[in-house]
Amino acid sequence: MPLFRYHARTSSGNIVTATVEAPDKRGVSEKLHSQKLILINASIVTANPFVAFLKKINPLKPKVSARELVLFSRQFSTLVTAGIPIVQGLTILMDQAETPLFKKVIAALRADIEQGISITDAMKKHPEAFSELYVSMIRAGELGGILDAIMDRVSAYLESTEELKGKVKGAMVYPAVISCVAGAVTLFLLVFIIPTFAGIFSGFGAQLPLPTRLMIGLSNILRHYFPALIVFSIATYFGMKKFRSTEKGKFLTDTYLLKLPIFGLLLKKVAVAKFSRTLGTLIKSGVPILQALDTVGKTSGNRVIEQAIDTARKSVKDGERMAEPLRRTAVFPPMVIQMIAIGEETGTLDTMLNKIADFYDQQVDVSVKALTSMIEPLIMVVMGVVVGAIVMSMFLPMFELGELASRAG
Repeated sequence: MPLFRYHARTSSGNIVTATVEAPDKRGVSEKLHSQKLILINASIVTANPFVAFLKKINPLKPKVSARELVLFSRQFSTLVTAGIPIVQGLTILMDQAETPLFKKVIAALRADIEQGISITDAMKKHPEAFSELYVSMIRAGELGGILDAIMDRVSAYLESTEELKGKVKGAMVYPAVISCVAGAVTLFLLVFIIPTFAGIFSGFGAQLPLPTRLMIGLSNILRHYFPALIVFSIATYFGMKKFRSTEKGKFLTDTYLLKLPIFGLLLKKVAVAKFSRTLGTLIKSGVPILQALDTVGKTSGNRVIEQAIDTARKSVKDGERMAEPLRRTAVFPPMVIQMIAIGEETGTLDTMLNKIADFYDQQVDVSVKALTSMIEPLIMVVMGVVVGAIVMSMFLPMFELGELASRAG
């Protein structure tokens, strides 16, 4: 949806300038009319496509952390429960925000709400802070008059999600560090040590053993084409990012990831835990089932899972229950389908979904520990084989030094 910059007149005659997302100028006018503003003019905000692409793929793009969002939600819930007006509460929270980015976001929220915009619409303007899931839950709380309870529920959900992410990331730190060290040591040997040996061996004037020739050849390639290899690596990285930004690319890579040995099963468990926790939280918060499924699909992080959820949503829209269409997708485990079916039969779907999430959180924890236990010795073995191969290929001529020297003589 395009972004429009508009000038509008308030009921008191003041001129305000801001931006709003709308399908066209008529949509801008309708949105402003609901806020008791009179549109003067509006124009589409255009951006350089290349700059927009760089901003999109920038890994260092500033973003509000989950910890800040949890703290904000907890404090906001307390302030609303205490009966403090929302604008005043946001002023208090803005003063307590730790990062300049979040201060700016809260200030913008306060300004929009002062102009009569709903909290939901104000938060939708800041995707760097508030996800689609977060906004959906706030909308449910705003419509149901239980904003304080929803904020508290959002905080609990974010804490559970971050705990799950932390388990996976934390378990991968040590193997990642070892892999980087092994790569750096191998690169150092190939670029700096092997050329020294190659200079010594060149004086023999005889053919070196095959492993030694291969290792010297690899060293020469790295030294002479190192800048080209760096450029190729960077180009490959951005090419993959561009490919994954397309619908087909995202679906193909996500399909491949779920089929990976060992890692694929872990990723599926993480996806099931996230799906169950998110859907259970949304349903418990009063979000309609169709809207909840739509939100869960978009925030699943995997196109295969999203497609399965979207198929289920369409079937539910046609009058079916959710368990059967999910079963037909063959993406979710049978146990999950059975528990969802029981939840639908007994009217305790949110409770069942949270039990599924708790179970798969534990499964992820067990799988991550087992994977870490397996990866650590495997990396050590690979590192030993690589370094050992380099050392042996360099010392192999030494074992044949007498024969090589006599041939040279």
